[in-house]
Amino acid sequence: MNSPFDPTTSLLSRRSILRSAGGGFGMLGLTDLLSQDASASSNAEKLGLPHFPAKAKRVIFLFMSGGPSQLDTFDPKPDLHKYEGQRPAAVDIRTERPTSGLSASPVKFTSAGESGIPFPEYFPRLAKHADEMAIIRSMYTDNPNHAPALCLMNLGAMTPTRPSVGSWLTYGLGSENQDLPGYLALCPGLPVVGPKLWGNAFLPGEFQGTYIHTKKTSPEAMIPHLRNTELSPKLQKEQLDLVAAINRQHMEQRTDAVDLETRISSMELAYRMQFEAMEAFDISRETQATRDAYGSSEFAESCLLARRLSEHGVRMVQVYYGNRQPWDTHSNHQKLNGKLCKDIDGPIAQLLTDLKERDLLDETLVVWGGEFGRTPTVEGGSGRDHNPYGFSMWMAGGGIKGGTIHGATDDFGFRAVQDKVHVHDLHATIMHLMGIDHQKLTYHYSGRDFRLTDVHGEVVHNIIA
Repeated sequence: MNSPFDPTTSLLSRRSILRSAGGGFGMLGLTDLLSQDASASSNAEKLGLPHFPAKAKRVIFLFMSGGPSQLDTFDPKPDLHKYEGQRPAAVDIRTERPTSGLSASPVKFTSAGESGIPFPEYFPRLAKHADEMAIIRSMYTDNPNHAPALCLMNLGAMTPTRPSVGSWLTYGLGSENQDLPGYLALCPGLPVVGPKLWGNAFLPGEFQGTYIHTKKTSPEAMIPHLRNTELSPKLQKEQLDLVAAINRQHMEQRTDAVDLETRISSMELAYRMQFEAMEAFDISRETQATRDAYGSSEFAESCLLARRLSEHGVRMVQVYYGNRQPWDTHSNHQKLNGKLCKDIDGPIAQLLTDLKERDLLDETLVVWGGEFGRTPTVEGGSGRDHNPYGFSMWMAGGGIKGGTIHGATDDFGFRAVQDKVHVHDLHATIMHLMGIDHQKLTYHYSGRDFRLTDVHGEVVHNIIA
């Protein structure tokens, strides 16, 4: 090997190798880094997956941090106008903050599509996809506070100690593209709780989500320090071969070096990403007409990026709307809600349009929602408080029965009362659509078998085609 470093030189230390590797961080390797069968490959064969034919190959989860109002989006309640300002016994329910009387929504709803699903005036473009969507009006969760509710929706538990949905999916199914991470979290900042929401917890580290800061959308800004500006790919490969030999010696002396394996896997992936990620992440390659159709907001560009990444075989892309919790409308709710809804209408509609035109929607599951909903009672004169008792989410694409409304809340939109869907049920349904029996995909840790849905979860068959 014509390496600039001679492996027989006893004075050469691993630290000096790493120091000489220059600006790129994708330098370490254990196996042939150009192979498509690198360590990021799926555990599917070993785990016996899929358990049955999958209806979807990948997931895009559009997460509205803070909790969008079901009353002003997908669950209109005309009785709120009739009882405006009153507080009947049915809504005398404890909430996170004190609330007073019922507060009607001023939003106008019209029937959309052949299914006639009511859509708010703020979603004129999204309404054109009504017949591709299943609206779940009977979601409920276990806690009215952001952090535990966020954890439950993202991790299946109310504490940040469990693997995320995307980590379970990539653990079981891997990525369709070994040159890109299997799981990406896009956010122009950080949601409450932060990186734990896409963490791997006790699963091997290679299955954690890769965070992409989308405040700036150039590939170099989103994935800094990826390219090695000092060495050619040939010289990088020669260095990698040398370090691979050193690592093999190190591994032979250790029977359980999971952390080392994870680091090696990450570096291998980083090396391979130099040759594909810059193209996959570059939304400037899209036509101006396409970019105009999505819009120029942070969320719009993230939706476009999500489509590109899904097109490149990323198993799960999670798009967080905004920094922190923009949908947390404790005051000035109607003005903020209108602004937020108008901001997401075009980008999400265009995402669904693009997926459909590229024959990707049938194999891509799109999920929309937040950690909980909002109360039909008013808080502080102009706001809506958190509502874990009943809220709405929707799904479209891979395996979903379009034009469907599942479940119902009470007359005021406070509690789920018909065909209730817990967060565990939502997760079980996502897993089912991906060809996974949520009860069978487990990981043994700390003396017991864990799974995403813990000891709960029922698949919502009514929304599956």
